[in-house]
Order: sequence, then structure tokens, then C-alpha cells
Amino acid sequence: MSLIEIDGSQGEGGGQIVRSALALSLLTGRPFKLVNIRAGRRKPGLQPQHMACVRAAAAIGNARYQGGEVGSATLLFEPREVRPGTYRWDIGTAGATTLVLQTVYLPLMLRAGAASEIVIVGGTHVPRAPCAHFLQTTWAGYLRRVGLDLLIELRRPGFYPRGGGEIRAVLHPANGVQPLHLLECPPLRSASVLSACARLPITVAQRQANRLIQRLQTAGVEVASQVEHWQALSPGSVAAVTFDHAPIPTLFAALGERGKPAETVADEAADEALAFRDTQAPVDPHSADQLLLPLAFCSQPSAFRTSCITSHLTTNAAVIQTFLPVTIEVQASQGAAGIVRISGVL
Repeated sequence: MSLIEIDGSQGEGGGQIVRSALALSLLTGRPFKLVNIRAGRRKPGLQPQHMACVRAAAAIGNARYQGGEVGSATLLFEPREVRPGTYRWDIGTAGATTLVLQTVYLPLMLRAGAASEIVIVGGTHVPRAPCAHFLQTTWAGYLRRVGLDLLIELRRPGFYPRGGGEIRAVLHPANGVQPLHLLECPPLRSASVLSACARLPITVAQRQANRLIQRLQTAGVEVASQVEHWQALSPGSVAAVTFDHAPIPTLFAALGERGKPAETVADEAADEALAFRDTQAPVDPHSADQLLLPLAFCSQPSAFRTSCITSHLTTNAAVIQTFLPVTIEVQASQGAAGIVRISGVL
């Protein structure tokens, strides 16, 4: 097949372009050359996190690649047949295990023909990536809604800088993808709160939980809360809000860091959750850009309303349309709530 050329500086210009290109190459069998990788970032080029995704994609697709070194601004990737199996990858840093899984899951579910088991070691709750609880609760919920059956297990949490966390996923083969139609959301009047910390006093998690409860109740949301103390290699904390009665349980999380008060962590999670509730849109922005890829392989049209059109979404749409003869229509400006319509491949 002809080589696809992609400019890695387009749109939001981040690692999502790398991950989507890898997945689409495996799904379509089309090789690609990616240039200007993360050109505008503070550390341009491929970083260890992205290299973990390249190695994982190459492993499941028996692929050849060139330029796959840390700092490389160019990547040439040539896929072969996707193979099911048992895979284990250690990122070696606190790089996001969740992003590696999001790179390889769909090729294994649509092209491998048998179940696969994946274990990934690294960060499970790290900045600029969905946390493991989001994948378990929201991402996996959407995938099941469109006919993709998978199990995600958090075996051990991992925070920056040492990582050492571990997730396990079991991916079952799928005959196809079902359409998604989500334009309305019922009023969200209740939520569950998870507040956890590792290698820190349990009072940190308790303060996060207390602040979340106060913020949500003040906003008219009934709250059930859970406080946990985890074992991990590095200290860290997470505060999460889940609207269990959204069309898919929808989780918003914030992470602690050195010098950030527990109350500030809770406020970040509460602000994002309440902003989503107030739009009355059924699909959160973190799920919206990830839904495009599976729905592009559905033979029927899909449509959903998201609380925020992001640059991640529009960039992902552009990469998908580079590989596939699909139409992705975004009916809103960036930063606003809007409707996304996808007509997938036959």
C-alpha cells in the first residue's frame, strides 16, 4: 500500500498523533511516515512514553520501524499482520500505561481474531494522561456500549517520578463496532467521590474528600465518598468525581503534586466535573476524542454531543481522515459544547 505522510506538528501537535497513526496503520495495513513529531513542545520529538507506544504497536503488528529513538522527529512505520497473544511491556519510567493501552486495544480487538492479555508497567496516575480509574469506569464503559468487550484491572498504582504501577487488560475479539447516538443527558444530581493517597498521611486523602463533598453538595449534588490509602513507589494522591447516572459513568480526576494543597487538588476535580454537569451534554471531552477511532470503523453513522470541542478531538479527526474514507463533522467551535457526527467505513 502507498505510504501515508503525516505532519506531527498539525493541530495540537502532541503524542495523540503518534498513537492514532500507529493504531490506524495496524488497522488498515497502511505504512506511514510521521515528521515534525511534537515540534512545538518543550521537549520535541519522541519521548520514552511515545517510544513505549511504538514498541507495543510494533510487537502486536510484527512491524518494522525506523527513527524510533528518544528525541527523533521522524518515524517510519510499516505494519504486518496483527497477532493476538499475551504481552507485557515495562515503560521503564512513570510514562502513562493507559496511553499504551489506548494505542493497541483496537487493532487487537478488530484484527487479531482471538483474545489477548496485556500487562503494562509504568505510571497509572500521571499528568497529561487519563488515569487508570478513568479507563476502568468511563472509557471501558463507552467501548462496551459500542460492542467492544474488555476488562481493565489496576494491579498497582504508579505515580511520578518512579512509576512502577501496573495495569492488566483482557481484550476480546469483536465482529465490528456498533453505532453510538448520545445527544441528551439526564440531570446529574448525584456523584461518587474517590480520594486516595500513597506514601502520604491519610489526612491528605481525607482533606481532598472533605473539600470535594463540600463543593459538590453546595452545587446541589448528592455525594457518596470513599477514602483509600494505597501502596506505591512514589508519593501521590488522586481526587476523583464520578457521575454514576450519566449515560456512561463519567469520571473526572485531579492529581496531587509537591506543594499543591489537598484542597486545590479537590477543587480541580470539582471544577471540571461541575463544568461538565452544567453543559448538560452526555459525553465528556476526554471520551469524545477517543470515541472517534472506534466509531470510524462502524458501518453505520454515529452522533454524540460533547461538553467541549477540544484541539485533541479536531486533531484526531484529521489524522483518522488521512487513513480512512470517513466523514467527521464537528458542529461547534473549539472550546464550546457541540455535536460530533461520524460516518464510518463500510
